[in-house]
Amino acid sequence: MKIYVLDASAAVLFLTKGTNYESVVSLVKKTHDGDARLAISTVNWGEVLYSMAKNIGLYRATADLKAMSAFVETVAVDEALAEAAAIVKFHYKLGYADCYAAALAMHMDAILVTADPDFAKLGKRLKVLALPLHSE
Repeated sequence: MKIYVLDASAAVLFLTKGTNYESVVSLVKKTHDGDARLAISTVNWGEVLYSMAKNIGLYRATADLKAMSAFVETVAVDEALAEAAAIVKFHYKLGYADCYAAALAMHMDAILVTADPDFAKLGKRLKVLALPLHSE
C-alpha cells in the first residue's frame, strides 16, 4: 500500500477545490478503496487551519479540517519528528512547517503531495507528487 503525506499546500488545494485538486481526490478514492494511506503532520494541519481561516473563517476552516480527518491521518509531532524536521531545515533551508511534511514523508517512506516547488531541493531523498501551483 502506498503512503502519501500531504503538505499544507496540497490540503488547501483539496479543501478549496483549487487547480488540479482532482489529483488529491484520486488519492482519497484510493484511501477509501484501501489502496493508499494519507497522512498529515499536526504542524501542517495547523498551517492549513490558519491559511483557511484567513479566507473562510475559523469555524468553517475547523469544520473542513475535521471532515478531512475521516480519510487523512493526523500524525502527532514527537521529539524524533521534530529532530528530523530540524535536520531538514538545517540542510535544505525550507520553511519550518515544510520541514515537518518532508520529515514525515521520509520517516513513513511516503510520497509527499505538494504544490510547493521548494521540495525539489531535497532531490532523491524525498519522493514527491508535484501538484500545480495555486494561490491561497
